[in-house]
Amino acid sequence: MEAVNAFLDLVKVAHPQSHKNLTLFPLLAPETGEPDFLTLEEALNQALVEITEVSEGGHVPELRLINRAKDKVLVVDGEELMGAKQNRIVNATFLIAALSEVIIPVSCVEQGRWHYRSRAFESGRKVMPPGLRRDHQQRVSFSLRSQARYESDQEMIWDNLASKATRMGVHSSTSAMADLFEAPRDHLSEYLQAIRLVECQVGGIFAINGGIVGLEAFGFQKTFGQFFQKLVQSYALDALEMLSEGQPSAITPDRAKRFLEAIEKAEGRAYPSLGLGENWRFESRSVSGAALVEGSRLLHVSAFRLDEKGNGKKVVPLQRFSGRRQRRVA
Repeated sequence: MEAVNAFLDLVKVAHPQSHKNLTLFPLLAPETGEPDFLTLEEALNQALVEITEVSEGGHVPELRLINRAKDKVLVVDGEELMGAKQNRIVNATFLIAALSEVIIPVSCVEQGRWHYRSRAFESGRKVMPPGLRRDHQQRVSFSLRSQARYESDQEMIWDNLASKATRMGVHSSTSAMADLFEAPRDHLSEYLQAIRLVECQVGGIFAINGGIVGLEAFGFQKTFGQFFQKLVQSYALDALEMLSEGQPSAITPDRAKRFLEAIEKAEGRAYPSLGLGENWRFESRSVSGAALVEGSRLLHVSAFRLDEKGNGKKVVPLQRFSGRRQRRVA
């Protein structure tokens, strides 16, 4: 966890931005330079990466990724891929080597389709909502501990998506996660217009209805900027669902700083990554999360609160599963 903690020690909590019941505390860091990799969306848009089913018949938990670029490619936990036989999300954050071919672990987020719409996948330009991703991330962590595999719980994901669709009053002919974002598009755009990226921002701590929900951060300002709107939209989707819970209470920067400190105190364990670097998983009574580290640098970290109302509990494994410096406010 040295690289994770060193990064969190470096960041500064800035003054929050809020819209309705969603609050974002920007995390700022000194100039980080340019990343030496492409994001998956960049690589797909430039036709430098191709993602397909692993065979003509397909296999739900796996996809084939061919990186034809001379650059590494960053694939992010919860990132949506659309097309082929059904939409998927990526099970963890990976840094894929240049000029390489790998099989990536994924989960289905479109239960009602198993036929080709395209031969290859494109970026869905979405990240799984935090309430669902927290549970998904914990299942993958359990799989790593028990089987050393980046597997999730597919039935849990389908059940959680169906429950969310019911709560939101969204009907989808294929039970697609993408349709959860489509129905309230106008409301989501209000959050996107109100909450803005700020200079030197590498991450953010998100709160809904006055309670910390999670943290998202990248090692480079440019990379966070590329994911900023996706992440705000993701957290806003959960915020919209919780609007009816009454007047949101105010939240102070001290709460955000304590959340950072809780992450640093969590017990962590490293696992070999599918690509380059190491995948760290950490957990305590109050927080769980994951990070990708290459050498001494952190590339991506996400963490979720476990002990606040509505923000989840520590996961119970399924039997069927085959002292930091004082922080400042900018």
